[in-house]
Amino acid sequence: MKKKKAIALGYEGNDAPSVLASAKGVLAEKLLEIARSHDVPIYEDADLAEALSGMNAGDQIPENLFRAVAEVFAYCYRINDRLKRRLDELFQ
Repeated sequence: MKKKKAIALGYEGNDAPSVLASAKGVLAEKLLEIARSHDVPIYEDADLAEALSGMNAGDQIPENLFRAVAEVFAYCYRINDRLKRRLDELFQ
């Protein structure tokens, strides 16, 4: 049985996106719990997690994974935009 993997990604707009945190097993579950508690969108892609799991916090994403990581960020932006619109509707 494979251990669960979780990777936190970040992008500041200067260089390539980077790994903020990488965890396996129980620590991966804890990382996901922290993300959920802070309303951080979670994108599940086992293949991408596997490809990124050997990286350390602070490592930049390699160019061959830019497209896959861009899809993750696009998903998160869509989710955040939908949430913002719902909140705007509720509080108008």
